[in-house]
Amino acid sequence: QVQLVESGGGLVQAGGPLRLACATSAQTFSNYHMGWFRQAPGKEREFVAAVSRSGSLTSYADSVKGRFTVSRDNAKNTVFLEMNSLTPEDTAVYSCAASDASRRYYLSRRGADYDYWGQGTQVTVSS
Repeated sequence: QVQLVESGGGLVQAGGPLRLACATSAQTFSNYHMGWFRQAPGKEREFVAAVSRSGSLTSYADSVKGRFTVSRDNAKNTVFLEMNSLTPEDTAVYSCAASDASRRYYLSRRGADYDYWGQGTQVTVSS
């Protein structure tokens, strides 16, 4: 069992930046691929970004590519999502997820491929 706790969400003006963090309880954090997902009101959960176990490779949804940056600090067992140029369409609950690298899910965009999920943090973007 791995616990994931997101933080950094809140209310932000359109165009502004926001940085989310996901702290994990994993003893071997580098053994997990990590992903970020979001779910807006009335919509299904969608993939946002993913980062490989080493942090050297990343993948982004087309809707956020160029605006969001995912990174990780394995020494601190933490994954980050830096968001820029936010719009009201980015309003959602953002959740981080962990995939055991032994399962061979590499930069997966499928929620079902992840083993552990955080409770999520609300991001609200206003005009």
